Amino acid sequence: MFDYSARPELLKDRVILVTGAGRGIGAAAAKTYAAHGATVLLLGKTEANLTQVYDEIEAAGHPQPAVIPFNLETALPHQYDELAAMIETEFGLLDGLLHNASIIGPRTPIEQLSGENFMRVMHVNVNAMFMLTSTLLPLLKLSADASVVFTSSSVGRKGRAYWGAYGVSKFATEGLMQTLADEVDTVAPVRSNSINPGATRTSMRAQAYPGENPQNNPTPEEIMPVYLYLMGPDSTGINGQAFNAQ
Repeated sequence: MFDYSARPELLKDRVILVTGAGRGIGAAAAKTYAAHGATVLLLGKTEANLTQVYDEIEAAGHPQPAVIPFNLETALPHQYDELAAMIETEFGLLDGLLHNASIIGPRTPIEQLSGENFMRVMHVNVNAMFMLTSTLLPLLKLSADASVVFTSSSVGRKGRAYWGAYGVSKFATEGLMQTLADEVDTVAPVRSNSINPGATRTSMRAQAYPGENPQNNPTPEEIMPVYLYLMGPDSTGINGQAFNAQ
């Protein structure tokens, strides 16, 4: 496991947006960031899940989060602009952006992968992530110390059979992370890095590996050290790097 111990007030007064915040790693990250002092913007498509995370953060006495129902699969360009305008009005800037939301799609040979399925995965995992990044970058540049964290995968660093659209989308994720890192390096107080969570006890992992015993994998909460490290000031100056949570 990534070796890092975060101090309690690590993220005090920071505003951090987490995509896919309703469950799994996204929900764990949102609650962990809030527990370390951040105001967390919970973005996802299922409002009931987001509300549950909101309630848990509130009940724990952490800074009041915000629920942002937003469907990355259907959102149009003007909706990204409206999202950025709302965040600027309500919060003034953005100190962190965790790209966590993604879908797997069918795990099948490329020959049998439909164009429709390929494009759906690429749209959610790459196009929407690009739209969010480019639209929110001006708000991140207003921060004195901003961090963009992309969620990658081992199959986005070395291609593997039958991972098709998902694997390709994670290679694209690494490419977007590296491109952004090179652009902001020395010109803006923004850093850009990626995390490969590894095998984690989530519903997405169960979907990919239905025969696996989930108890053999760590919980999302157990892989949070690297998420805290990259979102907090201790990683200032770390840019363009690919991290493993485990």
